[in-house]
Amino acid sequence: MTAAERRDLILPAFRTGAFIDGAFAPAASGRTFAAINPATGRELVQVAACDVADVDRAVAAARAAFEDGRWASLRPLDRKRVLQRLAALIREHKEELALTETLNMGKPIGDSRAVDVRATADCFAYYGECADKVYGEIAPTRPDTLALVLREPLGVVGCVTPWNFPMIMAAWKVAPALAMGNSVVLKPAEESPLTALRLAELALEAGVPPGVFNVVPGLGEEAGAALGRHMDVDALAFTGSTEVGKYFLRYSADSNMKRVFLECGGKTGVIVARDVPDLDAVAQAVAGGIFFNQGEMCTAASRLLVDNAIRADLVARIAALAPRWAPGDPLDPASRAGAVVSRTHQKRILAAIARGVGEGAQLVTGGGAALEETGGAFVSPTVFDAVAPGSSLAQQEIFGPVLSVIGFDGLDEAVSIANGTVYGLGASVWSGDLAAAHRISRRLKAGIVYVNCFDADDITTPFGGVKQSGFGRDKSLHALEKYTDLKTVWTQL
Repeated sequence: MTAAERRDLILPAFRTGAFIDGAFAPAASGRTFAAINPATGRELVQVAACDVADVDRAVAAARAAFEDGRWASLRPLDRKRVLQRLAALIREHKEELALTETLNMGKPIGDSRAVDVRATADCFAYYGECADKVYGEIAPTRPDTLALVLREPLGVVGCVTPWNFPMIMAAWKVAPALAMGNSVVLKPAEESPLTALRLAELALEAGVPPGVFNVVPGLGEEAGAALGRHMDVDALAFTGSTEVGKYFLRYSADSNMKRVFLECGGKTGVIVARDVPDLDAVAQAVAGGIFFNQGEMCTAASRLLVDNAIRADLVARIAALAPRWAPGDPLDPASRAGAVVSRTHQKRILAAIARGVGEGAQLVTGGGAALEETGGAFVSPTVFDAVAPGSSLAQQEIFGPVLSVIGFDGLDEAVSIANGTVYGLGASVWSGDLAAAHRISRRLKAGIVYVNCFDADDITTPFGGVKQSGFGRDKSLHALEKYTDLKTVWTQL
């Protein structure tokens, strides 16, 4: 996009207040914070900086809505129809939502349209369809008793979501919670709050009653902590770093023992055996797996574990693909990569790269900032070879376009290296021997294992990890379990 085209761009009408009880309002304190376009470093708009007072008001609205049954007592069929109308409205406002996501978060507009908006609409449609498909049970007790096992909504659900996929991550939590009849208070990441606020407004238009879906933008240590500590929040679902996830466990213990569901960091190991039949297919998948979304994915293919017999060949193929993922103007439909979310995050990524060089890893390509003349936060796609399994490159979640290549001799060593981090979210196995690949998959400590593919995705399969990647699952029918309680009703006949 040329400078003239950028000047002529018509910006969406950003929503900037907290969305509480069906209406936008400024923060009680009157404070705001800047939403920044990471591709230019310039301010888009000032957004309400919510704190304890605003969270209290949002939770009170959510509780009142839940207790009077305006949503929870609807027939599941009626909730289904509302959520499906919301999905249709998201599709109807595709261009507005995609542009907002790109301007606020820095990802390419093509991805915002084809991935983020589509997946968000599909998620609400899926859980809308699920709303009237959840059944209770009759326990196999004695003939003179009737024991019913009911699934009931929890009440008020707090959701704290990250900045890398702002709409999708919100949908993964909000949609199943609403489908089951809960009220929701969503705290989006301070870096990317704008689409969450618009989603709440569209939900109201679709028929979600006031108070049922509330959004409190603000800083994590203020609005997020207030939600985690709140005595009247029944459950909290979080996606973000492992460090912050542990705070929410403490908040639960210090407050009302609310249940907490965590989807935290990852350090995906991609194991490539020497018998893999198509190295080009592996190279394409790994390059896409680490460079897509600027590497800002918890499942990013950040560790490539490859048999030393084919390592040099595979590294050369991936390095040759890296220029195709060079960052460009996020508003240009031809760009495959955009800006990372902020200057602050760019500095973290560049510092991690510098540590890797200092540790003796071999920098193959990339390694620096890009498009500095724009004022934006861009990082070149980066590949390191000869990375030590215990080094910071191999152990710490960088959350950027940085690939670490680790050689191995024998699949037992590969499994040991793959499992040798505190994380357990994703993994991948590539082999010409499908039986061997499945045996390895069972040994990997990860919530998701891709075999001869990477980042294959569908709303029908659960998403989540083990170890310090968290617990609880988003997506699929299993996500509904998080947002309901089991109640036994025992009747003597």
